[in-house]
Amino acid sequence: MRPLAPWQQRVYDSAVAALGSGRLGHGLLLCGPSRLGKREVAERLARRMLCTAPAGGGEPCGQCRSCRLLDSRSQAEPVEVRPDGSLAHPWGHPAHPDLLLVGYAVNHKVKPPRPRGEIVIDQIRELGEQMALTPQYGGAKVAIIDPAEAVNNAAANALLKTLEEPVPNRYLWLVAAEPARLPATIRSRCQKLEFRLPPHDEGRQWLLGQGHDPAAADEALRVSRGHPGQAHAWLEEGVLELRREVIEGLDGVAAGRVAPPLLAQAWTADDRADLRLRLAADLAVERAAAGLTDPARTRRLAEWFDRANRARDLLRSTVRADLVVVELLLAWRAAHARPR
Repeated sequence: MRPLAPWQQRVYDSAVAALGSGRLGHGLLLCGPSRLGKREVAERLARRMLCTAPAGGGEPCGQCRSCRLLDSRSQAEPVEVRPDGSLAHPWGHPAHPDLLLVGYAVNHKVKPPRPRGEIVIDQIRELGEQMALTPQYGGAKVAIIDPAEAVNNAAANALLKTLEEPVPNRYLWLVAAEPARLPATIRSRCQKLEFRLPPHDEGRQWLLGQGHDPAAADEALRVSRGHPGQAHAWLEEGVLELRREVIEGLDGVAAGRVAPPLLAQAWTADDRADLRLRLAADLAVERAAAGLTDPARTRRLAEWFDRANRARDLLRSTVRADLVVVELLLAWRAAHARPR
């Protein structure tokens, strides 16, 4: 097992202490910004609970059949991950019978089949049935739902019933980057484990430990607003280069050098349109903060930030993406027009 990042280790240690003192609840809500490793901590904690021959300090031995089954699952086919770090298809049936994993289910009724945009009631009902069965190894059964905020209303009602009727040695863990989207009735029945952005120096040292160049790590950490997990992902995926392209395009539109329709076509020609708009929205916030001495400009950029996020929502609809982006770019040009 690879070592946990320092901020992950702090949360893990807190959960282990609660487990050791008998204070670990039936329901856990692991919450905090995406890409901070919430799911990794949940799986590490599950590994500890399911090990049948724990080593010193209660850590998993890595040798028992339970640990070997979990290792075989981790070596299975790779899981596609969305830009926000959530699963783009379900974990399905893992090799370990006492670890239940729920993500986005594939909708086979459409052609070609693709992941649903929500977790549906049939998944939660099946989860409840599986949780009621006797564990096959050891004495515990663990279920992890990620992303929990994707549970729809009907599924949330079924999930609430499972939380309200706990069975001994059954654990239901919810992983959520946006816990406010979960019903208050569910949040109130879960013990919270909150992930927070680490101090800047800690995040930087971790990035350097991943092999990143110091200058690139500093830039990535700055543009991700101190989020080391996001910075690492962006460095791995070439997002900093994409951000520079977005800045160049927006500056060109503002100066009249670039035609909005042409840039809109370029921005929507691949599957990174949503990411470009997210980077553009972040740029608006950055420049608004840098220009607080000009209230009118700050207000225009704040309004454009809202428009950019609405445009991101529209990209998920049937509206033509290039038309959505053209309108947004025209608004950017208007926001930078010199007052007469």
